[in-house]
Amino acid sequence: MSPRQRLAPADRRAQLLAVGARFFATHPYADVLMEEVAEAAGVSRALLYRHFPSKQALFAAVYQQAADQLLAETRFDPADSLVEQLIQGLDVHLDYFIANRNAVLAANRVLAGDPLIQTIMTNELDALRARLLAVLPLADASAHDAVSAVLKSWLVFVQVLCVDWLTHETCTRTQVRDVCIGAVLGALRPLLAEDPAPDWPRQGPGTGASGPS
Repeated sequence: MSPRQRLAPADRRAQLLAVGARFFATHPYADVLMEEVAEAAGVSRALLYRHFPSKQALFAAVYQQAADQLLAETRFDPADSLVEQLIQGLDVHLDYFIANRNAVLAANRVLAGDPLIQTIMTNELDALRARLLAVLPLADASAHDAVSAVLKSWLVFVQVLCVDWLTHETCTRTQVRDVCIGAVLGALRPLLAEDPAPDWPRQGPGTGASGPS
């Protein structure tokens, strides 16, 4: 191991998170070894454990950072149509899921019962639900609770569907995204003051909306 570069604690933590994120993205959770993370980061195992007392703690920190980044990159801009906003948000998440398949599967399968991981995911879904509620054309205040409940269930549906798709890839990326969009539009239409996407679906069956595949 090369001589360790001295870094401020915050910078060292950021470096270790970056290395950890790379390992969890490229290896199944069970194959990630803390000593290999330490070696790749150019630090001793003792120093790594000083920042993160276990592999589970390192993974949780990596996943929290990812959740924060996904929220920062997901923009619900009222200037865009609801479909455009949904496409942008889903594309951001699908890009991350595909690039970090092992980490996503670890969080949703291997560590599915871990309270901290579940809290991270729940907090992100709650934040996304609040943002969507803010841009939807609610008929009145009484519709708020019903729409909120639909969005909560839909976000869980998206999570489960995407995890299954990462495992089996039974359809294309664009089809996954458009299934998610169609599901929420169909569920919300009876509850909203106006149709949030009167032109959806815009193309024939199987062709999907425009966007990356």
